[in-house]
Formats: sequence, C-alpha cells, structure tokens
Amino acid sequence: MEDLSLHILDIVENSIGAGASRIEIRINEDLKKDILSVEIKDNGRGIDAETLKKVADPFYTTRTTRKVGLGLSLLSQSAKEAGGDFTITSGKGIGTIVHAYFKHSHIDRKPLGNIADTLIVLIAGNPDIDFVYEHKKDDKVYSIDTKEIRAELEGVPLNSPEVIKVLREDIRMGIKGLNPS
Repeated sequence: MEDLSLHILDIVENSIGAGASRIEIRINEDLKKDILSVEIKDNGRGIDAETLKKVADPFYTTRTTRKVGLGLSLLSQSAKEAGGDFTITSGKGIGTIVHAYFKHSHIDRKPLGNIADTLIVLIAGNPDIDFVYEHKKDDKVYSIDTKEIRAELEGVPLNSPEVIKVLREDIRMGIKGLNPS
C-alpha cells in the first residue's frame, strides 16, 4: 500500500466486518521522540487466541474469496522497515487493537496520505458507526467524534451531502492546523 491512510482504511474495514459499532483511530506524531504511531481500536467480535497468532501471516486469511490476507502483514512489514514495530491485541467479544509505530524521520516510512478523504469515505459509507479520530502532533491535537456530531444534527443523516461537505472541510482544516505555518 502506498500510504498509511490506505492501511487505516483496510484495518477499519476489517473492524466493520467484525461488527464494530465504535472505532477509534489515533495518530500521534511525536517529533521530539521521532515516532509516528497509528492505533486502531474497535469493539467488534474480537479474534480468538489461535487466530491472533496467524493474522500477520500474509498466507492466512479468514476470507473465503481469496487465499491471502495482506493488510495486517503489509502494515507490520511497513512498520518494521521504518524502524518501528507492530502489535495486535484482541479477545473474543472484547474487540481488537492494532498498533503500528514508525521512526518518523525514517526514509522508508510511508507518508500518512489523505487521511481526510479516508475518514470521509468511512463516515459516509457507515453513518451508524461511531468513529473517533484523534491526531496529535507534538502539543497540538485535532479530534472528531461522530457520535457527538450525530447528536448535534438532530436527525439529519451523518452522510447527507451537506454534512459530508462540512465534515470534509473540518477534517482537512483540523489536520492542516497541526502543521506549523
């Protein structure tokens, strides 16, 4: 995958497939420590211990449509190639946490990519799922919680064109605001 936003999209789609009703996506860029951290946490069905041992293997998948499952193994490989690491923790009925971290300045670290559009695709396509997105960059933080937004909309669908337009702009400006002028 070309960038981390595509990895995030893939993992969140797995969470949705696992029946998650709440998905938290957290990005932390600590430039002083030279670390970029990506964490995705869901409240889906979770993964049993036996399957959990195999999920980072590219030749293992629970899908019946193909015989390989590259998403988690590619994220793991990307993290390790960029001086970082990858962990996944899960429990049946509890949910799953995927965490990858990278040396921020590493030449082989994939770019974040278009996080705003990734979030919009997820929100528009899954308006009943609660998404929490938090992005920290040193001492600056941008966050959005669709459960809170949904409550403010008083019945207007989260995926209505007008709402999506406002959300897209808010997310883009929020992420842009994390970077020094």
